[in-house]
Parts: sequence; structure tokens; C-alpha cells
Amino acid sequence: MTVDTHLGEIAPSSHTSMDSAVQTLTEHKDAWIRTPLATRLAIIDTLITDFASLAQRWVAAIAQAKGLDEHDPLVSEDWGGGAWPVLLTLRQLRQVLSDIQQDGHPHIPGPVVTRPDGQVTAQVFPFRPYDRVLFPGVTAEVWMQPGVTVERLPDTQAISYQTKEQEGKLALVLGAGNVASIGPLDLLYKLFVENRVVLYKANPVNAYLGPLLTEAFRALIKPGFLDIVYGGADEGSYLCQHPGIDEIHITGSDKTFEAIVFGTGEEGEQRKASGQSLLTKPITGELGNVSPVIIVPGPWSQKDIAYQAEHLVSSVANNEGFNCNATRVIIQQRNWTQRTQLLKQMRHIFAQLPSRPAYYPGARERQQRFLAAHPEAELFGQQDQTLLPWTFIPDVPANQSDDICFTTEAFCSLCAETALEASTIVEYIQKAVTFANQQLWGTLNVTLIVHPATLKLPGVAAAIDQAIADLRYGTIGVNYWAGTSFVISVTPWGAFPGHSIEDIQSGNGIVHNTLMFSQLQKCVLRAPFRSLMTPPWFVSQNKVAYKLFKKLTYFETAPSWRKLLDIAATAMGR
Repeated sequence: MTVDTHLGEIAPSSHTSMDSAVQTLTEHKDAWIRTPLATRLAIIDTLITDFASLAQRWVAAIAQAKGLDEHDPLVSEDWGGGAWPVLLTLRQLRQVLSDIQQDGHPHIPGPVVTRPDGQVTAQVFPFRPYDRVLFPGVTAEVWMQPGVTVERLPDTQAISYQTKEQEGKLALVLGAGNVASIGPLDLLYKLFVENRVVLYKANPVNAYLGPLLTEAFRALIKPGFLDIVYGGADEGSYLCQHPGIDEIHITGSDKTFEAIVFGTGEEGEQRKASGQSLLTKPITGELGNVSPVIIVPGPWSQKDIAYQAEHLVSSVANNEGFNCNATRVIIQQRNWTQRTQLLKQMRHIFAQLPSRPAYYPGARERQQRFLAAHPEAELFGQQDQTLLPWTFIPDVPANQSDDICFTTEAFCSLCAETALEASTIVEYIQKAVTFANQQLWGTLNVTLIVHPATLKLPGVAAAIDQAIADLRYGTIGVNYWAGTSFVISVTPWGAFPGHSIEDIQSGNGIVHNTLMFSQLQKCVLRAPFRSLMTPPWFVSQNKVAYKLFKKLTYFETAPSWRKLLDIAATAMGR
């Protein structure tokens, strides 16, 4: 990884400095839970101003760390995924805290309904009128856990604001290194949704952002509600075992989570097998996934194929594939006549994409493990000591349940494809759901792509509705990459509930979730089969997206319809 030299190397924090940080936060954790809503709203206003003032520097630092010029169109990803979600989340939290101040609970912006099976769903997006313009045709609903009723739903929101805790708590947040907004969003969730003060340990991969985060979040740091420390596994281990830490949250890999809970090596494996945790405090994690996309056969035109091929490639290529929500396995019906056309168009797009620096540690080694298992893999683009080609592994036999493509998150610029035998579309949908639930590792996110004409065929619409109900994933995207739910923020982000510590997979915690639901099961994101305008995160839209996401970032400082008109014009390439 290239390090921004003007920020310099960040030395690990000493035990003395970490102890001091824990002590200061401990002294202020009771003050935080007593901090009135008016003061919290004032803090958020300051955070919005302060973060916006350095957003350009924030993105420039990320670009340099990735080996890109800050004006490279590819840096649109770092405006859209690294800066904008922070301000969007702060703006949403401000609205929700205002609702709580006024009425005692957050306002749900869309209808709340009870499905025929008794499960309650709440439409959370569009969150505000502006979103209908920014995300035309996109909606999202949160499905509650069975047993939650419409009448009781408000009682399950903003629990930390309904129940006055007697003692504050200190949460250790272990930052992720792949997406710059993850750390800020995780600590904001702990502070404003769960009512914890936070010690944030920056990830070594993007520790260079720490000084900027300190500057941006000084409204929380100065009164003793937040502090930032640095270091790797040794410092993280020291803090996890620190008696002053009340609970832990990590965004990262299941291996890191297990090392914290059970230790490493043979002794760690023995503890895991016997369920003997090293921790005496709660830990939550938002971890990885072998993210599937289920392609439902249909009468696709050539324009449909071109659009959806770019949709799929974009969900792999975003952030060079260093996303826990990146598409890893494309599922198709073997006898669909247009299967090969879709794969051919995907190959064409991959071949046009320039190779990018593999900035995240271990990417080449992970790719090589997949290539060793699949020497037939197709590589697109250049490969040298810094560049990693796009890697595609088609037609992985679906009956090989232990295949690396199904059991291991690649976390690099790689995806695979598999095909299922089925005599009808309804049978295929049912088999695809079973395959995704039982064969693929993780439960973070899944995407379904289905043509509107296919939905009109006998039994298909009902089969899709049942598939959404049956898929055991925290986020389900219908005709829209489920990974985009990450940046919307009002949509909860995390694994499907139920993972044990011994089989953690995609994790056991929720973040984002600015409407503060406490008993949710999953989020369902829906969009038209083809948007009227190509979504800005598609790979062909980088030049437009660079301008668009930068404007969206500053839009959140003071949203207005006038600004939105300018953003709409930018989205149309004007």
C-alpha cells in the first residue's frame, strides 16, 4: 500500500496512551447517557460542518493510498463510498433525533404493513422527498422478526432513548481498512444509536485517515465521548482484554473475529470446538460473505443483457473488489438460452476495464489460492507487482459443495459463476434459494435479478415473494445490487440473525440502521429491472459519478431543492 507521505506513518499507540484513553472515556461514559437531545443535535450539526470542511482532503488521502490521482474518475468510489455516507448518516441521525425529541420515537417514512404470513415490514426508503429524485424507483423495507406487531413496532425503536440506563458503557470499535466510511459509521452507530462512548482503533491499512478523523470528530473527542488509537493485532488484543472496555464491535473478517474470541493456533481451534471464549464481554461483528446474485431467466433484449452485464461487473469492480458485499457467485439456470450471451457480455466489459493497484494486503495471495483450485480461470487486464487482473471463474460445478468459490470470500477482484439444473423457472428459483442458503458461506447480502415479463408468468411472482421470505440474508436486493444498501444508511447493514460465536460467518451485529430498529430480521431493497438512467456506480459512469458524488457529499451540509436540480443535471451528464 502506498502511504500519503504528508500524513506520515502512524506509530502504534503505547499501552500507557491506550490506558489513558480508556480512563478518560470511562470518566465520561455516564455523562454521555445523560447528554440531552438538544446537545446531541448541536454536536451533530458541528460534525456535519467539520467533516464537510475536510471532505476533499479525506478523499485525496484515500486516492493517494490507493495509488490514484485525486482527480481520477475512479475516485468517484471514494466520494460515493468514503465521504458521502458519513454526511448522509449524520443528516439522517439529526432528523431521527429531532423526531425522538418531538414524539419520543423515530418516524418511519413509508407504510408499515403485515404480510399474509404475519411478518411486519416497514418501508424506510425513500427516507425524505429528495431521495425520490436521487434514487428514482428505488425503495427499501425492513422486515421485523416474527412476533413484532404493527402496534408494538414503535416500542422496539430507539431503545436506548426509551430506557434510561443507570450506567454508561465504553465500546471498543475495531476499524476496517477497506472502505473509509466504515469506521466513522460504526462509531456513530455505537454513540448515537446504542448510547456508548467509543474508543476507536484505526485499522493499519487506513490509519492515515486517523488525524483527519480526529479533526472532523473533535466535537465528540473534546468532551471525552470518543478517542482514537492506532496499532495492529497486538494493540487490538490488548484493548479487547482491557478491563475498562465493556463491549467490542469489529468490522472485518471472521478469522479476526475468531482470533479475538478464541485465540489463535491449535489452542484457539480447541477453544472454538468446545465453545470456550477468551472474552467475558459482549462482541458483535459485521464480517464477510460469499455474496451471490441469482439471475432469473427471462426474455432479455440485447439492451437488457448489456445493462445487467455491466450491473454484475460493477458489483465486482467497485473498490477493486475489496468489499464484503462484492458479487462473488453468479447463479444461473443451466438451460436458459441467454446464459452464454450474458457471460460473453461480462467478459467484454471485464476486458475493457483497466487493471487497478491491489492496495489491500494479501490480495495476490488470495487470488493465487483460487487460481490453484481453478487453473481454468479467465484473467482480464495487466498483471505485475502492483496491478491485479480481473478474475472470472465460470461454470463452477454446483454439486462441489466444498469448492473454494462457495466456501471462501475472495476479497479481491474475482468472481465465479455456477448453473443449476431445473425444468421450470419456479423450480429454478426454489433451487437457487436453497443453494444460496445452504451452499454459500455467509449471510450478509444477496441480489435477485428478474425481468418484469418473467414476473407475469404463472407462479413466478409468488415464487419470487417466497424466495425473498426464505433467503437467509441480512440484505436482499431485487434488481439492484444489494451492496448499495450499505451507503443508504437508513437501511440496516449486517448478517441475517442467528449466527453463534462458534459459527460466526457474516457476523452477529447490525450497523447503520438510523431508524434504530432493535428487532429486525432483514432489509429488502427494490428497483426497476432497468433504471431510466444508468446508476452512477456502474463502471461506465465514473466520469459523471466523480462530479455527482462530490456534489452529493456537499449537498448533505444544507440540502435544498435548488442544489438538487444541479445534481440532477450532473447525473444526466450536463
